[in-house]
Amino acid sequence: MEPWVAWLLVAALLGIAELLSLTLALGILAVAALAAGLTGALGLPLAAQAAVFGVGAVAGLAFVRPFATRHIRQPPPLRSGTAALVGREAYTLTEVNRHGGRARIGGEEWTARPYDPDLVIPAGATADVLAIEGATALLYPVSAEEPP
Repeated sequence: MEPWVAWLLVAALLGIAELLSLTLALGILAVAALAAGLTGALGLPLAAQAAVFGVGAVAGLAFVRPFATRHIRQPPPLRSGTAALVGREAYTLTEVNRHGGRARIGGEEWTARPYDPDLVIPAGATADVLAIEGATALLYPVSAEEPP
């Protein structure tokens, strides 16, 4: 078997292993093995292929992997859409029970249900938004006492 074919097989195996492990290291080694295989396909000797693999592996692991892992692990910079409403306070406009109700959240009127289906939140109460399901806010009352 030609050495460049062996490099391509190693690259394929490393690529499959990367898909299973998701470490980014094996993927970078797969790219280095692919580069070594292409070097061998051009007719360069085995020593040049090994050098290309070594340089590619070291460069990828030293420079590309830290940058990629830092980029992947960053949290989203801003919550938007309905995710931004979770955790805010709502003011109930009507009684909110398992069948529905209305609440004002951040200046907008939303359909609402209690997070706990057994609760009934009276009109004029303050509640926390625990989740959004479609166009319905799931609320939990801030306090159990009735407003005056």
